[in-house]
Amino acid sequence: MRFRLEFFQQFQTFRFAVEEINRSPDLLPNSTLGFYVYDSCAVLQRELAGTLWMISGLDRVIPNYCCLIHPALTAVIGHSTSTFSILMAHIMGLYKIPQISYYSTSSLLSDKTQFPSFFRTVPSDDFQSRGLAQMVLHFKWKWVGLVASNDDYGSEAIKVIRQEVMKEGACVAYTVYISGNLLYQNLPTIVKMIKESSANVIIAFSIDFYLTPLLNEMLKQNVTGKTFVASEAWSISDILVVEKYFSLLTGTIGFAFYSSTIPGFQEFLNSINVYNTPGIYWTQKLWEEAFGCTFINQNNLTDTMNNFKKQCTGEEHLNSVQNNYNDVSRLRASYNIYTAVYVIAKALHDLSHCQATDGPLVQDHFSDRGHFEPWQSFLQLLNYFKKVRVKLDSNREVFFDKDGNPPAIYDIVNWQLGSDGTIKQVKVGSYDTLNSSGDIFNINTKLMWWATESQEIPKSVCSQSCSNGFKKSLKEGEPVCCFHCFPCAQGEISNQTDSIECWKCPWDMWPNSKRDRCFPKPIEFLSYEDPLGLTLAATSAFSSMVPMSIFHLFINYKDTPIVRANNFHVSCILLVSVAFCFLCALAFIGYPQPEKCLLRQATFGLVFTLCVSCILAKTVIVVFAFMATKPGSRLKKWTTPYMPYMIITFCTFIQLILCLIWLTISPPFFQYNIEAKPGIIVVECNENSQFAFWCMLGYLGILASVSFTVAFLARRLPDNFNEAKLITFSMLAFLSVWVYFIPASVSAQGKYTVAMEIFAILASSWALVVCMFLPKCFIILFRPNMNSRENLMRKERVRK
Repeated sequence: MRFRLEFFQQFQTFRFAVEEINRSPDLLPNSTLGFYVYDSCAVLQRELAGTLWMISGLDRVIPNYCCLIHPALTAVIGHSTSTFSILMAHIMGLYKIPQISYYSTSSLLSDKTQFPSFFRTVPSDDFQSRGLAQMVLHFKWKWVGLVASNDDYGSEAIKVIRQEVMKEGACVAYTVYISGNLLYQNLPTIVKMIKESSANVIIAFSIDFYLTPLLNEMLKQNVTGKTFVASEAWSISDILVVEKYFSLLTGTIGFAFYSSTIPGFQEFLNSINVYNTPGIYWTQKLWEEAFGCTFINQNNLTDTMNNFKKQCTGEEHLNSVQNNYNDVSRLRASYNIYTAVYVIAKALHDLSHCQATDGPLVQDHFSDRGHFEPWQSFLQLLNYFKKVRVKLDSNREVFFDKDGNPPAIYDIVNWQLGSDGTIKQVKVGSYDTLNSSGDIFNINTKLMWWATESQEIPKSVCSQSCSNGFKKSLKEGEPVCCFHCFPCAQGEISNQTDSIECWKCPWDMWPNSKRDRCFPKPIEFLSYEDPLGLTLAATSAFSSMVPMSIFHLFINYKDTPIVRANNFHVSCILLVSVAFCFLCALAFIGYPQPEKCLLRQATFGLVFTLCVSCILAKTVIVVFAFMATKPGSRLKKWTTPYMPYMIITFCTFIQLILCLIWLTISPPFFQYNIEAKPGIIVVECNENSQFAFWCMLGYLGILASVSFTVAFLARRLPDNFNEAKLITFSMLAFLSVWVYFIPASVSAQGKYTVAMEIFAILASSWALVVCMFLPKCFIILFRPNMNSRENLMRKERVRK
């Protein structure tokens, strides 16, 4: 396995902290800390063996025995891997031996029931998972893929991150597990799924060693356009910062352990000598890696000859090289080890001074502080660990919560391509649960570098956001982040992105064209300012003058035969009623006041009934007059001068009764109609009872039909002054107008419904004027010779 310079730096950090404490006059005075170092070589079985060695006090495994009367073991620092730490914590917890990990983050280790003596100087993955979920939310990534190592670290973390991501409103496109054993994973299939997925952001919880085969397969399949979110296990990896991975990993963002500096540490690292440093094998490996040389001995003589490497002398100076070993600009794992040593020392210091504690043992049991019973010493020390508080040079205070976790703090790093063509892991923010300002998540987006052409934040969504005016509709059988966008229905709005529903505007408001705001609806009625309303009003006023002019003409020629022969007084009543028919159209124009709504239809019905009753009276009298001339006819008594007025009064009275019943039981009223025309408030009069309205109009139709029928039957009577033909044509035109009005009024909407009724009123009134009075006016004005008794008598003799 390749020698890792940063691992050797971590070992030297441990040495530096111990020596620094031993020199301190304030911390553990008159006491000296010592240490053992066990190398598990990343093999779980060797980790178990090393744990048992430490407990037994010997260099061989003797389970459940301590072979020393006073064991030198006080606490254990390790392991860096969660799976290894879990194994150690199970054993250490049985003996209540304090264990502090500087790199194990699995949330399983927070369970004090299983691991009562476990502590750590790194945050639990629970904090990291919540932080990464906030990052996903911050960059508006709604559709992410999850990649995790197939071990305790990855499997537990990925469960938490999945829950936290979904809690923040995002969705998981896929979850895959990888491991170092290539025989048990189908990488081509996994990478094909990643490539075909629309999730452009991949959250990876794994160590860098496990990611390497995955990245190689992604290069092989030419996967592009994906952005990685890194967990702390590989966010500052030097293994992956190689040129062949630049296309995949540039722009990666992730969490890294809090970085700091240790005063005097770099000088200590550079002062290391091959021959006077514990762990000579590791020191030689450092020398060979740093200076590109090799030590000649029996084991590597052949390799030296084959590789033609220069020989290491041991006199080289480390301050002449710059590498991961002596780079102390951002200490992370090393700083956690440094912190762990100080935590142990502070707990021992507090114990040695018998400071107040809530532990189960009182200080009387420890009057002889130099000699502890093993079970008592570990149990009491464990209690001091729970209460320890260490103030470091960085002004941060370290302590443990009830689960043995320290306050969570992370650096947020971004993988940026530097000007020298290498990737730099640049700090762009932080996640600090103890931030005094209360802003736990803080990131400077101006420092970010993305692997996109426009340097914009990568987008990762299953479906594009629904803009204002649309609502989401979930796709059946898919996560909530996958949806269709449908425009809001008529009359509804949505004024926020990704709205799950639209809201109806108030009844007097209507959406704009984008359907994201409500505006007051325009009000519509047939007004005098409206060109249509003005035209109809002018036509109505002008038309009313025509029958009044004819009325004036008839008064001037009331003694002429053609006027006298057709019942002058009834004709005058008819002309006046026709004039009112024209004028009643004005009641339908203008703002529909409540009083106007109450009376306009009734006025229209009564005036037209009076008009048609006059025509009916004329028709009946003509028929009665000719039939009464027959010998023995009983109709003579009905030909009195009062008969027409009786007919007019009776017919009009019936309509009056109908209208009074209507106005009493179900009167018309003023209303705002929002249903007739979407987006417009139609101010109108509601007839309230359609039955009453059509009864009124139907009665008028019955009178007109009777007049038409009688006049049609009387058309062959002597025609010297017979109006039957004129009445026939006028009633035919009258009925035709109102028959066509029925479908037209049903199809029209808003003000055009009122306009149709006004048009029917004017048209039917003009039909009466033209058919009934135009021929007579023509004779009076242009054929006065025909307006004489002799002419009329001549026509009668001709017929005989």
